[in-house]
Order: sequence, then C-alpha cells, then structure tokens
Amino acid sequence: MFDLFWKGILIGIISSAPMGPVGILCIQRTLNKGRWHGFATGIGASFSDLFYAIITGLGMGFVLDFIKANLRNIQFVGSTVLLILGIFIFFKRPFHNYRKTNGVSPHLFKEFSTAFLFTISNALIIFLFIALFAHLQFITSSESMINYIAGFGGILLGSIAWWFGITLLFDRLRGRITLRQLWLVNRITGGIIILLSLAGIFSAFFEDNVSIAQNSLILLSLQ
Repeated sequence: MFDLFWKGILIGIISSAPMGPVGILCIQRTLNKGRWHGFATGIGASFSDLFYAIITGLGMGFVLDFIKANLRNIQFVGSTVLLILGIFIFFKRPFHNYRKTNGVSPHLFKEFSTAFLFTISNALIIFLFIALFAHLQFITSSESMINYIAGFGGILLGSIAWWFGITLLFDRLRGRITLRQLWLVNRITGGIIILLSLAGIFSAFFEDNVSIAQNSLILLSLQ
C-alpha cells in the first residue's frame, strides 16, 4: 500500500510539473490576486488530473476507444478553450485585481472551477497517465481496493503539493512586482497560451498524420 502511495505522489508531481497554460495561469493568478487564488487554480487542475487517473487505472477501455476515435475533435475543442482563455488573459488589466494582502476571497471557487473545466477539456492527458502507470507499474490486477485508494490519494496529494510549492514561491516574489510588470506578465502569459492553442488547432486539422504519440507530446505543452 505504501509503495503504491509513494508512486502515486511521484505521478501526481510529474503530471503537474510541465509548465503549460495551467501552470502559467496559476502563476499569473498568484501574482495578480494572491497566493490562495493561484493555489485554488492548482487544486482545480489536480482534481481534473485525478479524474483521468482513475479512468486510466480502472481500465475503462471504451473511454480510450472514444478518445482514439475522436482525437482530432478533442484536440480542437481543448485548443479552442485554450485560445479563449489566452485572449482573455492577454487583454486583462491587473489593476482591478491586484491586492497586497492575501485574504480569503469568495471568488476562490471560481478559480477552482475554471481551472478544473479547462484542464478536463484536455482528455489527451489520459495518454500521459497510461505511460506513467506502465513505467512505474502503478496498477496491477492483484491490487486491493485499499491499495487503489492509497495510490490515487497519492496522485492527488502529489499534485496539490506541487501547486502549493509553486504558489508559495511566486507569492514571495509578488511584493516586488509593480503593476506595470503585472501587465507585462498578463501579456506574455496570454501570448504564450494563444500560440500554444493555435499550434494545437493547426495540428488537429492541418497535419495529414496526427498520431497518439504526437498528441501525447502536444498535451505536455497544453497541460
């Protein structure tokens, strides 16, 4: 049980570590609104990852078949959501959101829910979990229910721990950043997300051979 738990923590950290749009969004919200807004964003992404990890671990073959059959459409939808988010961030002015204090806000659930919905729109993450599960021999047919719970709990804990560390780090830098620099952060963040989303849309509809392997690499940049 403890072996599966620690493997789960490692998988949770690895699946969260790629600094794609969700990571950039987490940092942007931390710098603009405070640590707890960024952390709520990270937790939303963590629960979305947990959802796909459970699907992978329980071997829901029909879900995998559906994703394989609709790979281009799934990538297009995820990239379109990403494009909308990038445009919103690019034109967002930080002056109305910036606070020197980190008080608890009633908008934290909004940060959680938007991150959850955005991350769950990228179903290609399931292929990353397949690779990680196979490499670490995470789930076997002989595992008991308590081992499953420990393993998936480790994934959630590892992911949350990653976002806790990231928001803690950038919250320390927050007091040294001016509003003009925050405006620049928003422009850079939005620009990167827009470029990644356009790359995803191009790959989905303008490349002749879109393979699962190619999309598994793309998802690391979209996650």
